[in-house]
Parts: sequence; structure tokens; C-alpha cells
Amino acid sequence: MKIAILLFLVATSAFAAEEKTFTPPAERDIPKNEFGDAVRLGKSIFTDTQHFAKKYVGNGLNCSNCHLDSGRMADSAPLWGAYVRYPAYRAKTKQVNTFEERLQGCFEYSMNGTAPKSGTPELTALVSYAYWMSTGAPVNTKLKGAGFPKLNKPELAPDYARGQKVFTANCQICHGSNGEGIKVAGKFAFPPLWGKESFNWGAGLHRIDTAAGFIKGNMPLAKGGTLTDQESWDVATFVMSHDRPADPRAKTGIAAAKKDFHEENCKYGETVEGHVLGE
Repeated sequence: MKIAILLFLVATSAFAAEEKTFTPPAERDIPKNEFGDAVRLGKSIFTDTQHFAKKYVGNGLNCSNCHLDSGRMADSAPLWGAYVRYPAYRAKTKQVNTFEERLQGCFEYSMNGTAPKSGTPELTALVSYAYWMSTGAPVNTKLKGAGFPKLNKPELAPDYARGQKVFTANCQICHGSNGEGIKVAGKFAFPPLWGKESFNWGAGLHRIDTAAGFIKGNMPLAKGGTLTDQESWDVATFVMSHDRPADPRAKTGIAAAKKDFHEENCKYGETVEGHVLGE
């Protein structure tokens, strides 16, 4: 009897895990009506933010630079994995945020720009795209592949010099020797990883643990999972040891901002190569 119960629990657990796997609808299934028009606009904004929402963007990035395959790819913070988890309390803002507010934060930090107001065509379209992408997904559930992979602490402390070697061997071919990205016809074909055209110090990806998970799951492009955990931590440390646009929350200086927003898993406020990061 006990064995039977145990086998039932194992089977139930496996089934529950299977239920949390989700595949978003195909693009061809976007409805051909007014709502579908908003969804298609949302996809256009997501993949070419520089063109369709330029007035809200302050750097050279598009949403799809971090959320790969038009926000569809698992382990790349896909839209379908995020939409179903909001409203939610966020330690970053110390309050419950709606999904719309989460998107506004992306513009302010990841895009180093200005948050579009509620009701603007751009924000409505992005929410519509995420809503449609999540068709059939269970709400308030952590879906498999949502967010970025979580890595355990590495065996060795993450190291700038080792990370530089990983970057040179695997990353600079796309992102440039100085992390400046590569442009084609005036647009970034591969995004800048630091500098004025990259995300600012308030973006979640500046955290080394977050960046290491993203790198492990997705980089080099189309070769996710080929770097070891240690290499992922090391190269994340190297990349995030370079400066980028200022954290807009740093109203009273670097020291105060470091205490309030950057106490762990980042290099903000530290001196690297003779320069204080965040200045």
C-alpha cells in the first residue's frame, strides 16, 4: 500500500511538472481583427523598439536583445512567462506592481529612456502582445523556462581576468572588442554590452548572477548551454565590470545608491581599472 501511494505521488509530481510546461501560440494565429492589430504592433515595438517606440528609448537596444526570439524563447525571460506572474510584489520597487508597470520599468532602466504612460498606444500594444502570447497559460504559476536560468555559486570566485578570456574567445566576435556592439546600416545587429548605448545601472541584467544565468542559457547566440557555469559567472563579471549609463535612482550620489540598490551581486560603486563604476 505504501509503495502504491509513493508511486502515485511520484506520478502526480511528474504530471504537475508537465502541466507547467507551456508553448506560446504561433504567430500565424494572431487574430485578424482590431485586437490582432494591437498584438502585431506590440510585436513590432518589441523587435524594433528603436523605430516603433523611439521617443521612449535612450540607448541603442531593442526589447528583443534580451528577450530572444521576439519574446518567445524559454530561459530568455519570455513574455509568456512574465505576464502570468503579475500583479506581484517586487523587492526592487518595494511594492506590488502590475505587468504594465513592469514594462514601464523596462523602458526606464533597460532602455535607459522614459516610461510610456498608461493608455499610450505603445504600452497598450506591448501589453496586448504579452497577453496574447500567454494564451492558455495558467496564471500565478512559475512556468518552465520563465525568466533566466538560476545558477549555483561557482566553485571559484568569479574572476575578471578569466572572464576577459572567455569574452575574447566567445563574445567579441558579435559584441565588439570593447563591448560596443556591431552596427549594420546604422542599426545594432548585435547589441552593446556596456557604454552609453547599453542598459543603465538600474536594469536587472547588471546584476552578475542574473547576467550569468542569461549567458549560460542563451550565449553565444544559438549556442546556449555550451559555456560552463564557471565561464558564465566569469564572463558576466567581466562584462558587468564596465561602465554604463547612470542609475536614474542615484539622486544623492553613488555611495547612497550603492547602499540602497546595489549591495550585492554587482560592481556598482567599485573601482575597476582605476575608475569608479557608476560615475
